[in-house]
Amino acid sequence: MDSQVRYSENASLHAMNPSSTPAAPLLSVHRLAFSRNDEPVFGPLDFSLDRGETLLVEGDNGSGKTTLLRVLAGMLPASDGEIRFAGATATRDNRNGRALLLGHRPGMNESLSARENLVFLAGLYGTRSGTTVASAMQRVGIAAWLDEPLNTLSAGQKKRVGLARLLLLPGEVWLLDEPYANLDRHGIELVNALIAEHCACGGAALVTSHGAVRFADPGARHVHLTT
Repeated sequence: MDSQVRYSENASLHAMNPSSTPAAPLLSVHRLAFSRNDEPVFGPLDFSLDRGETLLVEGDNGSGKTTLLRVLAGMLPASDGEIRFAGATATRDNRNGRALLLGHRPGMNESLSARENLVFLAGLYGTRSGTTVASAMQRVGIAAWLDEPLNTLSAGQKKRVGLARLLLLPGEVWLLDEPYANLDRHGIELVNALIAEHCACGGAALVTSHGAVRFADPGARHVHLTT
């Protein structure tokens, strides 16, 4: 399966001090590719993501969007190419400190409550400055379900628990795989607001979409994966 990539950039130019050295992108990839059973899934890809930026990865089902995010998160090994975080070659340690993945599943223990999961994760990875488990849950509207086991929640409620995890943990790069799935209009507006706030505070977001929901940021750059 051949994978072709169309890349278009619509980013504003920023004034720079000629004497200063530009900071390395938060995330950059060079000739990144992934194959399964010797069949190409995506790539080679070249793109970067700076602080304050969003990048929308588009493509039909089967084009490799989810696989790309799992490779970036370190869940799958790349077949070829390079991933760098803030100019440093990606390792398990710097991925853990910089990248957070929100996938189709919450990635938590579903026999535990939202509170128990978030407290456990905060103990492992620390928390974002000024954010507590309670404030993250309140922000995404899950306070009413915070002590219910995840396996009793709806898909949309579980997605909100995943959003609370993003707010709580100190990751700079958000890897969001179809973040609008299973959400109503208010949930979609919440996702867009959280992405905007994260980027305004110096973070960055890479968002996948098959085109069912129009991404809110008209200035976002686009990568399109085709099979």
